[in-house]
Amino acid sequence: MRQTVREFYERAERADFTAVVDDHGRHTARDLLDRAAELAEAMTPDGTPGGTVLLQADNSWRTVTATLAAGMTGGVLALVNRHTTRAEFAAALEDIRPDAVIAEASALDEWHAPGSGTPPLPGARPAEALDGWTVLAGRGPRDVSRWSGGTLIGLTSGSTGRPKGVVQSESALRYACTCTIDVNGLRDGDAVAAVVPLSSTAAYCFGVCLALMLGGPLVLSGRWDPEQALARMAAHDVRWTMCVPTMALQMGSAAAGSRVLEGVRSITVGGGPMDRGALARAERSLGTRILRVFGMSECLGHTSPRPGDPEEIRLGRDGRPFPGTELRAVDTDGTALGPGRTGRAQVRGPSLFLGYAHDGKVESPVLTPDGFFPTGDLLMTGDDGTVTVMGREKDVIIRGGRNLDVTEIERAVASHPGVARVCVAPVPDPLLGERAAVLVVAEAEAGTHGDGDDTGGGAGIGLHEITEHLARTGLSKAKWPEFAFSVSELPQTTVGKLDRSAARRLAHELHARLDAHQEPHRLTDREPHRQADHERHGRPDQERHGRPDQERHGRPDQERHGRPDQERHGQPDQERHGQPDHEQHRLGDA
Repeated sequence: MRQTVREFYERAERADFTAVVDDHGRHTARDLLDRAAELAEAMTPDGTPGGTVLLQADNSWRTVTATLAAGMTGGVLALVNRHTTRAEFAAALEDIRPDAVIAEASALDEWHAPGSGTPPLPGARPAEALDGWTVLAGRGPRDVSRWSGGTLIGLTSGSTGRPKGVVQSESALRYACTCTIDVNGLRDGDAVAAVVPLSSTAAYCFGVCLALMLGGPLVLSGRWDPEQALARMAAHDVRWTMCVPTMALQMGSAAAGSRVLEGVRSITVGGGPMDRGALARAERSLGTRILRVFGMSECLGHTSPRPGDPEEIRLGRDGRPFPGTELRAVDTDGTALGPGRTGRAQVRGPSLFLGYAHDGKVESPVLTPDGFFPTGDLLMTGDDGTVTVMGREKDVIIRGGRNLDVTEIERAVASHPGVARVCVAPVPDPLLGERAAVLVVAEAEAGTHGDGDDTGGGAGIGLHEITEHLARTGLSKAKWPEFAFSVSELPQTTVGKLDRSAARRLAHELHARLDAHQEPHRLTDREPHRQADHERHGRPDQERHGRPDQERHGRPDQERHGRPDQERHGQPDQERHGQPDHEQHRLGDA
C-alpha cells in the first residue's frame, strides 16, 4: 500500500482532515499517521522493515492505522476476524507464516493451543500498541518478495471449507477502487461507510483503500445494527457504501419509508442471492439507489451498473464489466457462448488476484490457457453488455435424479410481496435422495433483527401460500419446495452473507423436528391436497400439497420448534462479533 499511503500522507501534510469516524469518535489523518508510526516501530523491533503482518481487522481506526503502518514499512497485510476459530487461525499461520501478529490479547489467548502457552510466533516478545492491543513481532530477515508483488491477503469466508488466503496487489485494489469511484460519481473528500466487517477483502478494498484514495472520512460501525448504521451515515453525509443483500434489506426495513439516506448517492450490493422486488422496496424506503453487482475476493468488484440506469438494469441484472475486465460464459467444453445463453462464468482483468497463500508464499491460481479464472458461477450475458449471475454451478438439489436450480426457486419465492429473505436448501429423503425445503423470513419479521420472540411467534408464510404464488408465477410444479420453515433470520457468515452450509444444517434440523412430531404419511395420486383430521400440540396440522410419490409438505408449526437461535443464526454478527466478519453474486469473500 506504499503508493496509497504516500498519497494520503501528502494530503494530510497540506491540510488535516477527519479520516475515520467510528464508535470511539472522530480521528484526524495526522493523528492516525502518528499512531501508525508508533505501530511501525513495534512491528519492526530490530529495525528490519517490511514483513508480513497478520492483523485482527476490526471496524475501527485500528485497521486504518495498521494499513498506514504497513504502507510506511513496505509490509504486506493479512486479515483475520475476531471470530476466527482456533483451527482457522492455525491454518492462517500455516499458509501465511507471518512475521508479526497484531490482535487483542483476548483473541490471542483464544487462538493459542489449550495450555501450551506457546505464542503464534515463538521467540517473539509482546509489545503494546493501538490502545492496549498486542503486537507479536518476530526477529530476523523478512522477505515480502514471496508474495510476488502482493500487498493484501484476505481470507475467504470459509463457509464451504477451509478459508483460503487470497493475495491481491495494490494495483488491483486501486483499479477496483478507481472504477467504483467513477461508476458512483464520487469526488475527493467524499465520506464513505463500511458496514461489512473490514476483515473481508471486499470491505477492506472498498472501505479502507477507497477512503484513503478519496481523502475523506471512513464512517464505521463496530457492531452491525441497521438503525445505528442509518443514523451514522445520515449524520456524517455519507455518499456511498457497499453491503451484502441481507444488510440492504434490513436497513430498508429499519428506515420504514423515511428515505433517511437521500443524501447517499448509491449503495453497492452483492454477496448473496438478490431479488429485484425486495431490493426495490428497500431502495424506496431508504431514498437512495441500489446497484446490484458481481465480484469476489479473487477478482474484486469487477461489474456494476450506474446510479442513472433504469431499475431493471440496476436491480434485475448484475451490471457491466469494469473497463479492461472481460467476463464470459462458456459451455462445458470451454466454448464461449453468445448473449442470452447461460454458461460457466470466467473472468480476467486488472483486479484478478495473484494466487492463494500456501506454505508462506503465493501459489499461482489455475487459469484457462488464455488467462481466464473460472469463478464457479453460472452466467448469462446480454446484448447490451450487462451480465446476470444465474446461480452457482453447485447450487442444485438432486431430487430423484432431477436437478433443481436453487437460485431459480429462490428468485420465484422471493418475488412474493410478503417475503423479505429466502433460502432454499435440500433435506434428505430415503426414496428420492433430496427434497427442496425453503427457509423464509417474512416481511413482518424482517424489521425485528434479532430482538423479537424466538419461540416461533409471528404469522410467517406457509407452504400453501408459497405454492399458490409459485403457481401464479408459472414456476414448474416439479420445482416447488416441499417444506417451508418460517424463521426470524437466515444463517449468515460473520460478514453477513448467506451461509448456505449453516442454512442446510438448519433445514435438516427443522425437518428432523418435523418428522419427530408426525406420523409418516405418504401422498399418492389418489389423495392430493388432503387436509389432516387431527391436531398436534393443540394446533391444526399444516396443509398438504402433493404431486405423485411425494411425502406430505408442511411448514412445521412454529410453537413446536420455533425460530432458529439468534446467536447461531442471527443477523450479521449481531451477537457474534465484537465489531460488525465466494459464492454467488458475491462481493469478495468477504
